[in-house]
Amino acid sequence: MSDSSAMVLLSRLLLQPGGGEARSFSAAPFEVAEISKEKFDALVALANTNHVVVRSLEVLLRMLRGAQQGICAEWAAGALQTERRRIDHAMSFLHAICAAFAEEGYEATVIKSLDHWPDLGSDLDLYINANPEEICRFMSRRFQARIAPRSWGDRLACKWNFLIPGLPEAVEIHMGRLGQTGEQMAIASWLPGRARLGRIGDYTFRVPAISDRLMISTLQRMYRHFYFRLCDIVDTATIASSDAIDYDDLRSSAITAGIWEGVATYLTIVSDYLRQYRGSGIELPSFVTAASRFGGKDVYFGRGFLRIPIMPQSAKLYGSQLSELLRKRQLQNSARLGLLPWLATAALVGQRITGSDKGIW
Repeated sequence: MSDSSAMVLLSRLLLQPGGGEARSFSAAPFEVAEISKEKFDALVALANTNHVVVRSLEVLLRMLRGAQQGICAEWAAGALQTERRRIDHAMSFLHAICAAFAEEGYEATVIKSLDHWPDLGSDLDLYINANPEEICRFMSRRFQARIAPRSWGDRLACKWNFLIPGLPEAVEIHMGRLGQTGEQMAIASWLPGRARLGRIGDYTFRVPAISDRLMISTLQRMYRHFYFRLCDIVDTATIASSDAIDYDDLRSSAITAGIWEGVATYLTIVSDYLRQYRGSGIELPSFVTAASRFGGKDVYFGRGFLRIPIMPQSAKLYGSQLSELLRKRQLQNSARLGLLPWLATAALVGQRITGSDKGIW
């Protein structure tokens, strides 16, 4: 099974109507029923990089058991148990960290990591408005954390990665700014005040408002990484199906942040991908589709993810964001954002010369 075939299988498992409940359990997908252990492990690895291990294996396990595919069901059950143990361990640390911040009078909002629940991201992301030196001292004193080496991009984005003994995942804390180059002061300024309490598993956390969550996802996908994980499709589909998106608030907030076209494009790509596998997309308001720059037909699978072309599609979104910041005379933020092409070029050169962009991106 190739990576592209595996992505198709994962998409079918997760995006069919009913989220896997509608499919008959009388027969498992042929691709899995006839799979080797090596290829099964590769499927799980792809699900892991796309943050859909729990959700995809839950569906697959029901199918395999219904089809009496014993050995494959054992593999799926074992992988699911391993991932759930990892998540339980990470969640206990995340709750302890947030509780410790609250005791010190800090409001920590969990961003990105919990969007994928019951899956969990590969690191634990927090946003906090506080003096970085205070937070670094606090993390060191309270959790014996050490700061991971910071790249140029980390410094621009005002984020620190903390390594805590006993916790495999890094704790990434954004302080005072958001965006790849820390250009997003608008979202950062209102995010804590709009955050809400959310019950996630056995714990309660401060999580972003839905509009802010979608804007942060857009910043990450459309303006930084230029690829979608499958979890982005599934996560957005879930909140859209629950009618949790206030599109007027989202448009107003995204216009203020200068990324409305990126947000509209993000939603259009999700809707188009859903239509491909589910038969119907998200019912987007006309003002969303009118603002979108491109859609799902421009997205392609490559190197484990759903890729967004940088030229000319993403470059135009970047130009639009920069123009908005300049129009609003946010000169410092504009200067930060203006460094992005140079940062990306340096990362590309470093990747080609050394095989790694470590220390840059």
